[in-house]
Amino acid sequence: MELQEKIQLLVAKAIESELIEKEDEIYCINQVMDLFHLKDIEKRNVELGEETIPDILDELVDFAAANNIIEDLSDEKDILSAKVMNCFMSKPSEVIRKFYTKYDESPARATEYFYGLSKNNNYIQTKRIAKNISYKVGTEYGDLDITINLSKPEKNPKDIAKAKEAKSTNYPKCLLCVENEGYVGRINHPARSNHRIIPMDLLNESWYLQYSPYSYYNEHCIVLCGEHRDMKIDKNVFARLLGFIEKFPHYFIGSNADLPIVGGSILTHDHYQGGAYEFPMAQAEDDYNFNVAGFEDIKFATVKWPMSVIRLRGENINSLVEAADYILNKWRGYSDEASEVLAFTNETPHNTITPIARKRGNLYEVDLVLRNNRTSGEHQLGIFHPHADVQHIKKENIGLIEVMGLAVLPARLETELKEVTKYLLDAENSIAEYHIPWAKELKVKYANEITKETAEDIVKKETGYKFLRVLQDAGVYKRNEAGDAGFKRFIDYLN
Repeated sequence: MELQEKIQLLVAKAIESELIEKEDEIYCINQVMDLFHLKDIEKRNVELGEETIPDILDELVDFAAANNIIEDLSDEKDILSAKVMNCFMSKPSEVIRKFYTKYDESPARATEYFYGLSKNNNYIQTKRIAKNISYKVGTEYGDLDITINLSKPEKNPKDIAKAKEAKSTNYPKCLLCVENEGYVGRINHPARSNHRIIPMDLLNESWYLQYSPYSYYNEHCIVLCGEHRDMKIDKNVFARLLGFIEKFPHYFIGSNADLPIVGGSILTHDHYQGGAYEFPMAQAEDDYNFNVAGFEDIKFATVKWPMSVIRLRGENINSLVEAADYILNKWRGYSDEASEVLAFTNETPHNTITPIARKRGNLYEVDLVLRNNRTSGEHQLGIFHPHADVQHIKKENIGLIEVMGLAVLPARLETELKEVTKYLLDAENSIAEYHIPWAKELKVKYANEITKETAEDIVKKETGYKFLRVLQDAGVYKRNEAGDAGFKRFIDYLN
């Protein structure tokens, strides 16, 4: 690789993608030169080919590792990569000014600008995200989204050894803290030199908009609290979610639940997730409508979905907040042994809600997904958690994204499902033992359909059906006669 040429090509690509302007060219070349310990450079005419900014960055950091500019570790490469891209980035104040100038034109123009910036500056890892395996599987509840997550780089032995040696520090406190903006990074904490966040007011508090570096859907944003505090589902959450939708009506926004097992991966920092994507659950139809006394201006319905969802619709945000809070408080203290729902074990709470908000025309819509995190001898990871017979596909918590119908499945399945396919074809294979009972079922189910042309599609489709089972397991009230009766008992309790 010709280092000088690649640096100039990267700068040319930054101009092409409107990260910088032509007048910034010399400044940016000089800044990038310094990171690679270059003292002079010969001006070259570079041709803009098919190579993307992430492609060029990968070549540059590989060069740096091969030439002992940095240590050959994934974290060190990410740190240098982010530093390089920060050479093209405006200071936070300028990004914020530009965002709100575009917001005055329309909220969609503002988020389009910020999302584009976050992709072009390689904060959103588009090249790594492209490795994910994604497809849809049709079910009685509509098409479910299936993603096998291959975007996060695996650690090699050198990375793991270095991580064990690294000193721990409490800054930033977590991956979502505002102090990550511009943070260079270190072993075991991601590089954020090129990271920018947008401040906003939600309920007279400082909150911030950013995008997920490993997006699972279009404009996958994170809205985080300026204060490092635990997540908590309460009345203020509904007010903040709807306040955000009032500001950005083209987005949805939701929160993970606030209890272990049914919550998301980071419960120690108050945050929400949103974006410009129509999830399968959002497309699900109403099941049956009902009224709640005292909230005559709100339309209530259950939703045709494998989990237990109450949908609220109304024009008045305050009414929706009050109604959602009323249902939350009723659910927090509700027990129904016939449905295995107990609100408490001694002082330990079990009931909470996964809330989602969006706007449809003039109406605001709030989905309240009922959650319970009890465990039992039979289901030690959770009664309303993926049961043992589906954990070979999905064992992790069912958080906000999965609740809405997008499976985020572990990277191991990329190779494991290929072995299942070979097993169906009676070819030599290394199928994992925990997949064998499932694979035997598929052989029987598709006895007359399995061919070289169909086997892979069968495995993909049946993986989607396993995710449907995951959602059904996580549903408090099953979609059967007993479940319907239990759900209606709770709705009666609301009145």
